[in-house]
Amino acid sequence: MNSEKKCEVLCSQSNKPMTLTVEQSRLVAERITEDYYVHLIADNLPVATRLELYSNRDSDDKKKEKDVQFEHGYRLGFTDVNKIYLHNHLSFILYYHREDVEEDQEHTYRVVRFEVIPQSIRLEDIKTDEKSSCTLPEGTNSSPQEIDPTKENQLFFTYSVHWEESDIKWASRWDTYLTMSDVQIHWFSIINSVVVVFFLSGILSMIIIRTLRKDIANYNKEDDIEDTMEESGWKLVHGDVFRPPQYPMILSSLLGSGIQLFCMILIVIFVAMLGMLSPSSRGALMTTACFLFMFMGVFGGFSAGRLYRTLKGHRWKKGAFCTATLYPGVVFGICFVLNCFIWGKHSSGAVPFPTMVALLCMWFGISLPLIYLGYYFGFRKQPYDNPVRTNQIPRQIPEQRWYMNRFVGILMAGILPFGAMFIELFFIFSAIWENQFYYLFGFLFLVFIILVVSCSQISIVMVYFQLCAEDYRWWWRNFLVSGGSAFYVLVYAIFYFVNKLDIVEFIPSLLYFGYTALMVLSFWLLTGTIGFYAAYMFVRKIYAAVKID
Repeated sequence: MNSEKKCEVLCSQSNKPMTLTVEQSRLVAERITEDYYVHLIADNLPVATRLELYSNRDSDDKKKEKDVQFEHGYRLGFTDVNKIYLHNHLSFILYYHREDVEEDQEHTYRVVRFEVIPQSIRLEDIKTDEKSSCTLPEGTNSSPQEIDPTKENQLFFTYSVHWEESDIKWASRWDTYLTMSDVQIHWFSIINSVVVVFFLSGILSMIIIRTLRKDIANYNKEDDIEDTMEESGWKLVHGDVFRPPQYPMILSSLLGSGIQLFCMILIVIFVAMLGMLSPSSRGALMTTACFLFMFMGVFGGFSAGRLYRTLKGHRWKKGAFCTATLYPGVVFGICFVLNCFIWGKHSSGAVPFPTMVALLCMWFGISLPLIYLGYYFGFRKQPYDNPVRTNQIPRQIPEQRWYMNRFVGILMAGILPFGAMFIELFFIFSAIWENQFYYLFGFLFLVFIILVVSCSQISIVMVYFQLCAEDYRWWWRNFLVSGGSAFYVLVYAIFYFVNKLDIVEFIPSLLYFGYTALMVLSFWLLTGTIGFYAAYMFVRKIYAAVKID
């Protein structure tokens, strides 16, 4: 602590330079051209490279304002006119804060920032001595260390350490990493989303409430003139609207997983918003999400069991097993396959085998029993009370217009919820793929609420139009259509891959699309579930309001 080092040599015995073989040189050169970064950690702080951006555009202005931003990690090297250079000297700057103590006690120091200035200095310009210390060339008259991928390269790896006192308190040492220069964009996106939702709610309440009032008033009129008004619209299908759909077990299982995801995401975002899952504790977010998903199995199982009972299902044990294994099985399968590829590349980013086994044990030891427990109680509980009886014979469905097609429905229903959250999606993608911190969970919580509201509203509109067209098969269709924004997330992910990322290798591309598939699937389950329950409540409400002989 607090000992300066001017220049020290690493990895070389008796000040002989280190030799990179042809193969190593080729690999290093390849990694530099692919823009690889190096990450180091000191006292649990990640290393950062300071970038000074001048915000004033006018060149005459002598006092240009500096806008300081930090880049996570440092670049392995750089390329210049088809030549490749390696950063082989690191100047570390560690900022410390001196704690206030009583007079006779020793001072305690706290590391509050960890910066690096990477440099490239060629072998000939570095003078070394026996004690593995060295002297660097003065000023800017040294040349950078070139790496020639076709032959062996000799070089020194050196570093220096400089300590500076700082006023930053230990508690706020993460602030420099988390300063976002674009908070305004988030506010704009939130206001934009709120306007969209209010606009949607306005239209919804006007159309639906006015039309529904008229519908219900018409349907409930005393028949003064003997049935002159031919029944039309949604009242016609009252005898079929609660007819159980095909594959009720799979539907209830997916919706159970959706409820599980919904509870998990809500709690994780809320807890993170209160600042309990800071990026300083690495992996806390993921661990919390996994544990919560396992424990939310009770709610998922309960809602799936009750819905399955409502849909006249009988085999509750099979239904519970289906709920516990369908969605988690797909997720685990995709992750395992992707992890095999990462293992094949000997990457440090691979999930170790014991962790995989631990996750499996959690799935079968915690999640599965909890889902069975919830399912058992949900199945024993009184089923949802449907306000109208179902006829013995299903009625014929008239031919539907082109715009009632399922895919057209997905396109129409997905655009508004996606529009409400797409800015936040950009930041989440940058955090995952472009190596940045994401910590604006307050914004994310607001966006999540807006997403829930807009999904519910769109879903109600879609189911109303469908019933007006006398098509009563709304269960599956509504679930698929409400998750329409997941389709747009997929399209956006492909656009992001093509335009923002320079991934050319096969395995990184496979990882990107594998994880994107998981995100899209989870998002579809989440939005589909929200929309389904909103539509189900709506359908029960409107049929309870009309008199039916």
